Amino acid sequence: MFAEDRERDTNYERLPVMRVTCEEKCACAGWEEIRRRLALRMPEQGVMVVECYPGVTLAQIRGGLEPLGWDQIICSDTCALDPHALDDLLKEELTDDKVFGHMTKRRLADVFVPQRLESARRACKTGRVLIYGVGASLVHPGDVQIMADLTRWEIQLRYRRGMMNWRTAQCNASRLGKLKRGYFAEWRWADGAKEALLATMDFYLDMTRDDAPAMVEGASYRNALMQVVRRPFRLTPYFDPGVWGGDWMKRHFSLPDNGSNYAWSFDGVPEENSLTLAFDQQLIQTPAMNLVLSHPQELLGERVYRRFGKEFPIRFDLLDTVNGQNLSLQVHPLQAYIQEHFGLTYTQDESYYILDTKGEGACVYLGLREGVQPEALADALQAAQDNGKFPAEQYVNRIPVKKHDHVLIPAGTIHASGADTMVLEISATPYIFTFKLWDWGRLDLDGKPRPIHLKHGLANIQWQRDTPWVKSNLVNAGTVLYAGEHGQVERTGLHALEFIDTYRVTTAGALTMPRNDSVHVLNLVEGRQARLESPTGAFPPLVIHYAETCILPEAAGTYTISAMQGECIKVIVACIRAQDGEEHES
Repeated sequence: MFAEDRERDTNYERLPVMRVTCEEKCACAGWEEIRRRLALRMPEQGVMVVECYPGVTLAQIRGGLEPLGWDQIICSDTCALDPHALDDLLKEELTDDKVFGHMTKRRLADVFVPQRLESARRACKTGRVLIYGVGASLVHPGDVQIMADLTRWEIQLRYRRGMMNWRTAQCNASRLGKLKRGYFAEWRWADGAKEALLATMDFYLDMTRDDAPAMVEGASYRNALMQVVRRPFRLTPYFDPGVWGGDWMKRHFSLPDNGSNYAWSFDGVPEENSLTLAFDQQLIQTPAMNLVLSHPQELLGERVYRRFGKEFPIRFDLLDTVNGQNLSLQVHPLQAYIQEHFGLTYTQDESYYILDTKGEGACVYLGLREGVQPEALADALQAAQDNGKFPAEQYVNRIPVKKHDHVLIPAGTIHASGADTMVLEISATPYIFTFKLWDWGRLDLDGKPRPIHLKHGLANIQWQRDTPWVKSNLVNAGTVLYAGEHGQVERTGLHALEFIDTYRVTTAGALTMPRNDSVHVLNLVEGRQARLESPTGAFPPLVIHYAETCILPEAAGTYTISAMQGECIKVIVACIRAQDGEEHES
């Protein structure tokens, strides 16, 4: 059954809400009510600290809180390095590359001037003082402590609308340049400061929408995260156009017409996606990364936490080329390369699970054709940058694909999704590290060529991954682990070189899934809906719909996947494979 046959039956939930048990009236919205709540908490003499994540509109914070009446108002940003000085400090780690930098090792305090901080502290000793901005908690711990936050996706949208990076003199930075500075520097410092505040803050202030600030008491927010980390949950997805994008998601998910296409959906990436929490009738949007920072062991499992720390290592996203174009021909860096050149501890191994295709021409490009010589490929790719022509199928295998095929792509494997495929991409999370080798001679949506990284790419291609090796190791290399009256479980990947394992569960009834001391990430790849529940009632059941991703924390325990209304369903489950010597459940 092709995409067109199912589009009338879509039930994809674009705004999943996680309802939590909470104290009555612990959350509110609008500056008037926010001020009323804060006035009740603020002493006659004392300091209110509002730590702002980079991207929060500071004028909104000041304008919203100034009517409370203050003897001193201090913007902590003025205590940081001057913009030109900060730009100079970051030159080495941000590099001259348009896309890639080196992951910062600095802390937020490292970009502040000690003398300025001390001067601001002296001003806090008498009266009622408001300190707001990035680094506000460096000035004073606060008698009333507020974390003003916003989602990562909203930050990126603000970059596109013209917002500059924090404390920069680069007024004309490109969208990619802004994203690079956020990814490699600003968000790392800010997450460190936020991590400490999440445990102590009196209030959490959601500033994702300037026109609709919302606030929840810190204790209630922390309690909500504790509830979420013990049950399956969905993140709030977002959708974005791309030069190669298609229209499958637009039709199946009832997306609004954007005058273009939708190329990507991020739905299962805590570093990028948000959680929408419901405190009674009040919704709070919050970066899902806050859950990772607050409860990494419960979320990931102790074994995975020991290996990855406070990072979420699995990513699910959707790539839509139905009635679109090929993705760029690309390769991801090897482990040693990404660590040496970019400062990351693990790399982007991935796979393509084929959700759907259109027509007989659907394909992926994967691995080198037998007999291809490195020099020949390098020369052809270099020439293509000048003459706009590259005979891809002369060098790269073109592999036909159909619905439910699973193609494995360990780092170092040249690859691309072809047109007319709907891909569930299952990968590790350093998603920014894609070395494009050939982009089919086209321009991006902004009318400019997308960056090509031949030097990086050629240094990482694994030349032995040719036609026989690819067909033996990377295409539908699955095995059946269980087949019985209740259904079937197949191990579909990933390759032994990769640290993610994937399993396909097929059932018209119910199958109980054991845990392996790892977080599980799931997507319903066949069927209208499935029910996830605890055999012991440890968490409330969650229903997921076709193509939706959900996360099942390790702390949720054993769970059952159940079909509904008698239909046969298929669910892909991803987790972190145990390394040699690690113990886990079988």
